[in-house]
Amino acid sequence: MRTTDIETDTLHMVAREDHYGAGYHDPLHSHDCGQLSLSLSGVMTVTVEDTSYVLPPNRAIWVPAGCKHKSVIRSDLVFQFVFIDPKFVGQPKVCRVFETTPLLRSLIGEITEFDHNPGEDEREAAIIDLLLGEIARMPSLPVSVPLPQDRRLRAVCDAIMANPADPRDIDGWAKEACMSRRTFTRTFSEQTGMGLATWRRQVRVMEAASRIAAGESIAKVSFDVGYENPSAFTAMFHRTFGANPSTYCRPS
Repeated sequence: MRTTDIETDTLHMVAREDHYGAGYHDPLHSHDCGQLSLSLSGVMTVTVEDTSYVLPPNRAIWVPAGCKHKSVIRSDLVFQFVFIDPKFVGQPKVCRVFETTPLLRSLIGEITEFDHNPGEDEREAAIIDLLLGEIARMPSLPVSVPLPQDRRLRAVCDAIMANPADPRDIDGWAKEACMSRRTFTRTFSEQTGMGLATWRRQVRVMEAASRIAAGESIAKVSFDVGYENPSAFTAMFHRTFGANPSTYCRPS
């Protein structure tokens, strides 16, 4: 996902297909251009200052210019990326993961065939404008969780993301954070906009989506992320994504 070998600040556009092996960590960095990444296969996690995102196969993530982010490759990743010069108007201002369409994927593929200075060519400029319009109209996906600024709560969140099946309740996590239950629940809600149970449920379904997309069985994943049976997990997954796990996580 990082392209330190490309001087993006001197180019109007960089686009290509690349791949990384599972376990690769890309440290905190930012770009002068907006970055669009489309996962063709594999899963990665992208974290900005206050939010963590999961990018499943056949979906895309937008990272605005100047947004500091880091990424972890969860399973062998093949992806296409496009850096778009800030001079092109209509770029989203916030990081988000969204659905894709055949048209959007075709536009990305077409742009990978451009030279590094599009814009003077009317056709290339029109394709970029169309791509930005498609990005703007694509629905966002519920594959992110807000992260608190309080270091004690952030440590709790990091522990839950590392082990979503951890069964500790609010009292247990409040004790871990050296906070009273009342202070813990109030501060967590203020800084994330949701209660711990809702937040943890979102983490579990995000973790499950990434692992199923990487090839693990639904039954194993459902138990590993803390559900008592696959049926309960499948119901929760469908309520979140509007599709069953096997359908949602199948690369097209």
